[in-house]
Amino acid sequence: MRLSALVAAAIDEDLGHGDVTTEPTIGPEVAGTGRVLAKQALVVAGHEVARAVFAEVDARLGGSVTYDVLVPEGTGVEAGTVVATVAGPLRNVVIGERTALNFLMRMCGIATNTRRFVDAAGPDGPRVVDTRKTTPLHRDLEKHAVRCGGGFNHRHALFDGVLVKDNHVDAVGSLTEAVRRARAANHHLIRVEVEVRSLVELEEALGTAADAFLLDNMDDATLREAVRIARERKPSVVLEASGNMSIERTERIRGFGLDLVSVGGLIHQATWADLSLKIRRG
Repeated sequence: MRLSALVAAAIDEDLGHGDVTTEPTIGPEVAGTGRVLAKQALVVAGHEVARAVFAEVDARLGGSVTYDVLVPEGTGVEAGTVVATVAGPLRNVVIGERTALNFLMRMCGIATNTRRFVDAAGPDGPRVVDTRKTTPLHRDLEKHAVRCGGGFNHRHALFDGVLVKDNHVDAVGSLTEAVRRARAANHHLIRVEVEVRSLVELEEALGTAADAFLLDNMDDATLREAVRIARERKPSVVLEASGNMSIERTERIRGFGLDLVSVGGLIHQATWADLSLKIRRG
């Protein structure tokens, strides 16, 4: 979803036919400044959408709020850090405040959570990647937040990457046949990844044209053995582990020789970060 449309819908949801508190109490002539304050240690993400919120309020009410970035996205900060400032009509600032903060708090939370996983994987370990477990219509923002946290993006959606999963295999009746069909239907620049649930399925996958194996929901011993076998038999294959990936497990398996660790929880288990916006008149 385009950012402008998403922000407009968010303002519609919150503002409705008008702010019955702010519009009668703060005149359009009252100007001032505000500070966006991190109230905890966090990784910054979400400036673009926060700026867009105030721009949308300006477009509806008139006036011009400036949003100045003090701390770039992807930067870790301590509690008490001012990450951005706003200036302009305080009526617009107050009306846009909660929506802008909601976006910022959600995105900073994802970036902060992702950074913990990236640190656990270590500089020489596997890349930490997200999944399609995203909030509907917020996928672009959430995947951007993952990148701000030092992670990487998996396929964006169903249309831009082949991933033959368990349901495809079960519906077709054969991992080999599911991969064959996927490979035949897509051009050579698109990789084909197949989900592998056991060492038996790994043996079958090694005989296919799959370019990548998603080693899913394996215990540590099975995962280590799967990596060993795959590296010996098909050294060029991309190996990704997924399923039950906590920070502790990511640290534990970082030396297994994996290329990727995918973690849906980067997004759907992230806790919102705590930020506030305090204004000053004049």
